Amino acid sequence: MDTGKSETLEQRAFLLTLVGVSLVFAMLLQPFWAPVFWACAISVIFYPFQKRLLARWPNRRNLVALLTLTLCIVLVIIPVLFVATSFVTEGVGLFQKVQSGEINLAEYVDKIKHAFPGIQSLAERFDIDLERIKAQAVQAFTGAGQFLAKRALAVGQNTFQFFLNLGLMLYLAFFLIRDGDSMIAMLIRALPLGDEREKLLFAKFAEVTRATIKGNLVVAITQGALGGLIFWILDIPGAMLWGVVMAVLSLIPAVGAGLIWLPVAVYLYAVGDMVEATVLLLYGIFIIGLVDNILRPILVGRDTKLPDYVVLFSTLGGLAMFGITGFALGPLLAALFVAFWGIFIREFNESEPAALLEQPEEASSGSD
Repeated sequence: MDTGKSETLEQRAFLLTLVGVSLVFAMLLQPFWAPVFWACAISVIFYPFQKRLLARWPNRRNLVALLTLTLCIVLVIIPVLFVATSFVTEGVGLFQKVQSGEINLAEYVDKIKHAFPGIQSLAERFDIDLERIKAQAVQAFTGAGQFLAKRALAVGQNTFQFFLNLGLMLYLAFFLIRDGDSMIAMLIRALPLGDEREKLLFAKFAEVTRATIKGNLVVAITQGALGGLIFWILDIPGAMLWGVVMAVLSLIPAVGAGLIWLPVAVYLYAVGDMVEATVLLLYGIFIIGLVDNILRPILVGRDTKLPDYVVLFSTLGGLAMFGITGFALGPLLAALFVAFWGIFIREFNESEPAALLEQPEEASSGSD
């Protein structure tokens, strides 16, 4: 056999085996994708702090990684666990009140319907069955309560699994913080995409991950805190619970927190609390709403260099596909998609965009 053909066959066989081994390894790690992703996210988000510490102690990478991880635990992990525990506790308590009849959801819906008789006539005109909608709303709320109760029970039963994933995430985050630079250099050397392209893509990954997670979390915390505060001021029951719900829903751009405060404002109008309802409505539009309209484009859209509508659809798609992790993964995949196409257009179609840019100038000069 020809030596060149033999070497080509060996290379192809090796590459095929390499791809197969990599896929099997990826399947092996599949149960731990969430801890792996969040470990990568932690190392990216806290990289600036690590860099400052390394400037002071360049030869103490273990100490720097440990201090960086400790900061992450104090600022992020512990507060999230506290808020999540409070949310589940209040949510289960509210669900138990609904089950016992202490809170009658159907009665709340009836009050709104009677307070706004125009809704009934409008529904009849368009052949909308309000009773069926009421039943579905009550069923949806009850189902959400049951889901929350089951999840709380599941977390209690799978406490070992939860803390195992948390421990794996922190363990991996320590090594990614400590050795992240050398790992990225190794990947750049190993991947056959071209060093400049790989540096651009890794930089884009870090930029979008940092912007998406930090930006969305800042918006979520701000909207949740503002929503919980106004609920507490207006003496609406479960202010802590609804604040956390608004924080979670605010991960959905444009509409998130309004799914909570707007129906509550409508109910307050229905029961005659005009002042409280007006305060909540104006507060929701001009305070809570402006946080989303001002902060999100600045913290997320500007740094990711993605249009607002791309951020919206990629976030919704990510949440539908990956669950809560999707609020970061969705925009990240969208940004990598745009980056890959940007590289393709720049390197493989350089003449076409130039021609397209020149054509309008010629046409405009001719029209003059």
